[in-house]
Amino acid sequence: MTVAPFTIPLWADLAAVGIGALQGAMFASRIKEHRIDLLGVALIGIIVGLGGGLLRDILLNQLPAAMRSNWYLVVATAAALLGMLLIRLFDRLNSLIIALDAVTIGLFAAIGTTKALAFGVPEVPAIFVGVVSAVGGSILRDVTLNLPIALMHVGSLYAVAAGVGTTLLVMMHLLGANILVAAIACVLVTTVIRLLAVRFGWSLPEQRAIGSWRVWRRA
Repeated sequence: MTVAPFTIPLWADLAAVGIGALQGAMFASRIKEHRIDLLGVALIGIIVGLGGGLLRDILLNQLPAAMRSNWYLVVATAAALLGMLLIRLFDRLNSLIIALDAVTIGLFAAIGTTKALAFGVPEVPAIFVGVVSAVGGSILRDVTLNLPIALMHVGSLYAVAAGVGTTLLVMMHLLGANILVAAIACVLVTTVIRLLAVRFGWSLPEQRAIGSWRVWRRA
């Protein structure tokens, strides 16, 4: 079953990209041992702001949205440079940025999933595309900076929030709900889970089976 993809106005998409780029630049500017210059910070911002959308469109074999408008690269670069130059100011607004980032995760997840469904992708792979769209920027950031991928460590349910939201979207779609209503529900659920996880420090349990294998063997 195919659907019309959930879309948001260009300004809202650019704002989401800008928030991602801002956070990427703030992250990069704190890693003093890497001695990242202005170009490096700009590149990290672009990667974080646009990475999820680029991976989504690559998975769907489409020209990336960032390549269809002049504004995406400009906004991502400007936001990255602002994030680095005004890091002290944005640190004071960290709670607001986290909240906006949570909404951004939900938006990217909903857009990615509905776009995949619109191209005829089955439901489970469509959920995967939505999650990649939501968290792809952070994965590319860590790979670029040669850091352990934060998504794979105990954290605050970044990908899980997107996974729950996109699963809800697909289930509502299968039950016949309007795709706009399903997408809004995805954004709301993803945002709430992410914010609650940050507020209360929720995370998935750390794996112990591999580390305790020898203990089991001795027993």
